Amino acid sequence: AADIPCLAYRSTWRNPRIEWKFQKGSSLVLFYYGGELTEPYKNRVQFSPTTIHFNTVTREDTGKYICEVVGDSSQIAKSEVNLIVQGAAAPRAPPPCS
Repeated sequence: AADIPCLAYRSTWRNPRIEWKFQKGSSLVLFYYGGELTEPYKNRVQFSPTTIHFNTVTREDTGKYICEVVGDSSQIAKSEVNLIVQGAAAPRAPPPCS
């Protein structure tokens, strides 16, 4: 699991529009737009105004996540987080019964 913060979010802005983009190399993917998560993130990511939470991450998720917030007075704020995923998480073994 991983949490990526949106440091651009301002609670004082009225009706902010929030967009998330994912950049890997030269490709840029709209991740959260128009109030909706896009495929293939829909089933494994939870959105809140301040954070996106991945239930699971893979090496494919390594890249730059850009949060852009636009206020209703045309203010714009942007924050970026570089996520690096190294290897897949091994499933945890249940504790031994005593």
